[in-house]
Amino acid sequence: MTQTDAVLDVRDRDDPPFPVISDALDDLGPDESLLLVNRFEPEPLYDVLEDRVFDYETERVDDGEWHVTIERE
Repeated sequence: MTQTDAVLDVRDRDDPPFPVISDALDDLGPDESLLLVNRFEPEPLYDVLEDRVFDYETERVDDGEWHVTIERE
């Protein structure tokens, strides 16, 4: 796994995770990276990341865990 500056694990959230993810992206500095941990591949997030000029790399860790490393372009 790549070293990241922050980890956001949204697997056990009862509410929709997008607002929390969006806030974490807002707080991400120019040389920082965020590791998003999710239960499924967050495909709807990819367009948002591209629109907001973020690079990302997705890795399926196992059947119930996906990691998305996100950083600013």
